[in-house]
Amino acid sequence: MEFLVQNTAILPEAAAWLIQQAGEKRVFTFYGAMGAGKTTFIKEICNYLAVQDSTSSPTFSIVNEYSSSQGPIYHFDFYRLKDEQEAFDLGYEEYFYSSQYCFIEWPEKIPNLIPLDALQVHIQVQEDLSRLIVLK
Repeated sequence: MEFLVQNTAILPEAAAWLIQQAGEKRVFTFYGAMGAGKTTFIKEICNYLAVQDSTSSPTFSIVNEYSSSQGPIYHFDFYRLKDEQEAFDLGYEEYFYSSQYCFIEWPEKIPNLIPLDALQVHIQVQEDLSRLIVLK
């Protein structure tokens, strides 16, 4: 399944599409090059899910928790992790298996810890700088 985002004005529609496609899935892994728009897209998904807090990249804190009418939403950025042990120390299992939404940037850093039923979201920058979102 694919969705082409030609400009940021389409992001709300893309966020709604993603959540509808996900069904009951709650763990999402976001793959894409640096600057592809992973954090921007996650912010829009949080807007769609009626997050009440200000959203930002958890690059330094590794995880941000947001409040929503659907319960807590967790946003991870594992870019700075040196190894999977750091995710263990963070208590990743409590988050990933909480049945709450978990949005994970840089899942490549913890490949052995990602739940098997996680939805893979690949963001590909196109030649015209649009973004192709591919679900796997």
